[in-house]
Amino acid sequence: MKTPDLTTVELRLNEWEAILQRAQAGPLDEKDCAKIKAVFESYLFLTDLLEDKRTTIQRLRKLLFGSATEKTRDVIGTKPDDAASTAAAPDGAQSTAPTAPLPGHGRHGADAYQGAEKIRVPHAALHSGDPCPDCQRGKVYEVSPPGVLVRLVGQAPLQAQVYELQKLRCHLCGKVFTAEAPKGVGSEKYDATAAAMIALLKYGSGLPFNRLEGLQGNLDIPLPASTQWDIVHATARRIQPAYEELIRQAAQGDILHNDDTTIKILELMAQNANQKALAQDPSRSTGDAPADGRRGMFTSGIVSARGGCRIALFFSGRQHAGENLGDVLARRAAELGPPIQMCDALSRNLPAELKTILANCLAHGRRQFVDVAERFPEECRYVLEELAEVYKNDALARERNLSPEERLRFHQTESGPIMERLQAWCLRQFADRLVEPNSGLGEAISYLLNHWEPLTLFLRRPGAPLDNNICERALKKAILHRKNAMFYKTLNGAHVGDVFMSLIYTCQLCRANPFDYLTELRRHAAQLSSNPQQWMPWNYRATLQELAARSAAAR
Repeated sequence: MKTPDLTTVELRLNEWEAILQRAQAGPLDEKDCAKIKAVFESYLFLTDLLEDKRTTIQRLRKLLFGSATEKTRDVIGTKPDDAASTAAAPDGAQSTAPTAPLPGHGRHGADAYQGAEKIRVPHAALHSGDPCPDCQRGKVYEVSPPGVLVRLVGQAPLQAQVYELQKLRCHLCGKVFTAEAPKGVGSEKYDATAAAMIALLKYGSGLPFNRLEGLQGNLDIPLPASTQWDIVHATARRIQPAYEELIRQAAQGDILHNDDTTIKILELMAQNANQKALAQDPSRSTGDAPADGRRGMFTSGIVSARGGCRIALFFSGRQHAGENLGDVLARRAAELGPPIQMCDALSRNLPAELKTILANCLAHGRRQFVDVAERFPEECRYVLEELAEVYKNDALARERNLSPEERLRFHQTESGPIMERLQAWCLRQFADRLVEPNSGLGEAISYLLNHWEPLTLFLRRPGAPLDNNICERALKKAILHRKNAMFYKTLNGAHVGDVFMSLIYTCQLCRANPFDYLTELRRHAAQLSSNPQQWMPWNYRATLQELAARSAAAR
């Protein structure tokens, strides 16, 4: 069961009584109707949850209030012997154990501000080679690194520059002479940087057009929401070749992660409404309705990895994650073998025709035990602590920068015995009738056993990941947009969002500057169209340097 977007409605008792009184007196206004609608929708949602036998009190709390963390120590606490070891020292004694500094409370050094403008400030009175004003005998010289002073200033997200071009008129013939615009300032009102910033705010940070319009208006630099859409729509058409090239290169990946999340597209929702009306009254006009009877709407996230390069793709519409992955793999080179596919155990995540080497997400299997940890603390403690050792081994493999083959051997040596013990423990719970199969713990154990082979692919295949977390992090882009903008109006608008989200998140995965990347794509749209493989986030700076060298040589 998918969790809908729940709207928080805070109503005190006196406010609710006032709404009831207004309802008795006459028609309600839109605000009161919206509140009553939200209350009833929440009631229906909670009723469905309570009728589902899988819904525990803990899961209900997480759905309503969110889950802060799923870390093992926070789910199951500490062992009794661990608590004893951390007990207070005797009176007058002080613990000599070193205290690690709390993470996340340091300051950023000047090197962290890579996008900042660098301004060189020379000494006011001295130059390199001048006599020392202190000792009067030596000579001063420049030392490195220089002293630094970081200063952050505020400004509107989009700045405007008004060029007042001087006009001169001949008093005899009347001819007007207008000053030329500065070099680099064309007739186009909106610069490529404006398009990049609007797209980054909208599709990278979830800032809706209307909110940006309000912010810019308050800062006396108006930017209507309709104008913002026109800008990003035109830009998306120009940079479409980069998106298509990302899809082509992603299809060649060694490992592909995929998953999806729900989305609202008004065009498709209208089709669903027409389909429902037709089912109730066939004599009514058909209008636009889904041809295949589908009603679902999804944004699928696909993250492809090959070597050190990772590509993120987004697809929004009727198709689910498996179908979109199938469309991507259709562009895979024939000489390449099937890739590793990492996803959860839902059947709709699998491509229908093209074959992959399936790996299932170990974090999903772990989460089954997190959900029932309060009712089965000791059993869940054992499973979570065993899986914690596996994840610790994977972290060590990353720290040591092991190759896929070395990582496989390391996991087979260190994690293989752990997973064998865990599988034997799971089988023993059912064989010795220690667990009721239909209980929450029984279902969690059954999930592990039923998907044991794809869950443990990392013990048999070089490079196989443990979980699908990278794809779930990618989908947070789409979820952030859904939470703020609520919906897309049309499929075309959803496609524009997919293009920008794919490019922006791929930049983040490749540690490229997405603002700079989108700007350069817009400025070099012609070169991009003719040679898109040279304009990827990981190589576009080298392409720019090559263009600059050619231009200098041609002068």
